[in-house]
Amino acid sequence: MKKAIIIGAGPAGLTAAFELLKRTDIQPTVLEKSGDIGGISKTVNYKGNRIDIGGHRFFSKSDRVMNWWLDIMPLEESAKKEFTINYRNRSTQILPNEQNVANKDANKIMLVRSRLSRIYFLRQFFNYPLKLSLETLRKLGYSRSLKILASYIKIRLRPIKPEKNLEDFFINKFGDTLYRTFFKDYTEKVWGIACNEISADWGAQRIKGVSISKAISHAVKQSLGKKENDIHQKDAETSLIEKFLYPKYGPGQLWEEVAAQVNSGGGQVLMHKNVSKINVSNNKIVSVEITDAVTGEAQLLEGDYFFSSMPVKELVAKLNTSIPNDVKEVAEGLMYRDFITVGVLLSKFSLNKSAATTSNTELKDNWIYIQESDVKVGRLQIFNNWSPFMVNNKDHIWVGMEYFCKEGDELWTMPDEALKKLGMSELEKIGLIKQTDVLDTTIVRMEKAYPAYFGTYDRFDTVKDYLNQFDNLFLIGRNGMHKYNNSDHSMLTAMTAVDNICNDQVSKENIWEVNTEQEYHETKEK
Repeated sequence: MKKAIIIGAGPAGLTAAFELLKRTDIQPTVLEKSGDIGGISKTVNYKGNRIDIGGHRFFSKSDRVMNWWLDIMPLEESAKKEFTINYRNRSTQILPNEQNVANKDANKIMLVRSRLSRIYFLRQFFNYPLKLSLETLRKLGYSRSLKILASYIKIRLRPIKPEKNLEDFFINKFGDTLYRTFFKDYTEKVWGIACNEISADWGAQRIKGVSISKAISHAVKQSLGKKENDIHQKDAETSLIEKFLYPKYGPGQLWEEVAAQVNSGGGQVLMHKNVSKINVSNNKIVSVEITDAVTGEAQLLEGDYFFSSMPVKELVAKLNTSIPNDVKEVAEGLMYRDFITVGVLLSKFSLNKSAATTSNTELKDNWIYIQESDVKVGRLQIFNNWSPFMVNNKDHIWVGMEYFCKEGDELWTMPDEALKKLGMSELEKIGLIKQTDVLDTTIVRMEKAYPAYFGTYDRFDTVKDYLNQFDNLFLIGRNGMHKYNNSDHSMLTAMTAVDNICNDQVSKENIWEVNTEQEYHETKEK
């Protein structure tokens, strides 16, 4: 029997293992260096309060992915009456020896959740994407609003060509004034450098579908009472979707289920296995050397196919072969952004007067983007609104404060207690809580959460072309391809790689085209 070695038990790696078991006679072994399933899509359980790192809305333009998720975890019964499920091009099924197991467990279900994301700026809430309403104009002030309109008209008449960086991309999209009001500070908080030092590729990949005209069109549809009853929402922009799927106990629950099915279906998911060396012979990967992080035991694993979702920088460093200097230089210069979540358990919100809504203690947001420049926190998640089952006590409010940083910097190395104090003080400073309402706090760090579009990224093709020459090596997933994919795109890279094996296709270009081809874009051109 042929074997596949898969590095990483995140969405890409587990999808590859599942697809191989379902569609081939190849036996997969998944190697995960941590003790957690799901990569950045894992769910952290703190005293029964669950943390979703970065937030994972289960929504995709791909029927293949949507159907795959719903086959692993069916839709909650109550939602089946409200939403149709479009099973075009259905291609996934539960592994034979796990047939219908998910359907027998009431906890293994997908909830349908409402989407609400807002921007917090000037100590007030603004809808995201922005709505050009009288309320928005009032909050911004009419002088600033007129400047936004004038700069938008100006850039539509004379766009910047060519777009040399992310700043050019934003200005072409929204005009200079709106860019500096709502995008510049937040984006630079996320990446730690100026927007004019980041490749425009990031904007093209992440927010291509966001535009003022589409926001207006969506608002008109809403005002006319048009409702999307297909959970696939094929005609909606990703940033404008009104509903999304979500596992009852967070994203990690789905990936833990997939891992369990891989293990019971003939594959292996091995934890605490650190890949120390990748052995090469004649343009093929032949084996990997691993070390158990718990016991220290070393092991050599041979295989016929190799999938890697580990950071490209680390992959190149572990190749046991002579590597060209330019490839080494580019790989070593690839950069990442790391991520800290400060979990804050509250008895209630205590909003300032300008932020207060009809209910002074209730916020229905999934995400709140913090545009205020006088605090370091970048974004808030209210986990209750992702799923009520993410909180141990339904009377409590469970908030994730997201801090973007770089491994080794001041934030990353800050002691946990200092981070907790920082989080509580910043929430109080911007007028959302009183520290006396804090019941508990915790810290979660996630390294290499975001592959960066700066450093040596502009020469990434040098590394890509070099690694593509290894016939049986497939780079998949976000870090595996140094590409800021969503989880559905990461899954599609794994599915496409398995397609290529099944079809004896040598070229891997179709894997790299995921999230660049029209089918995978977050915008749907008419």
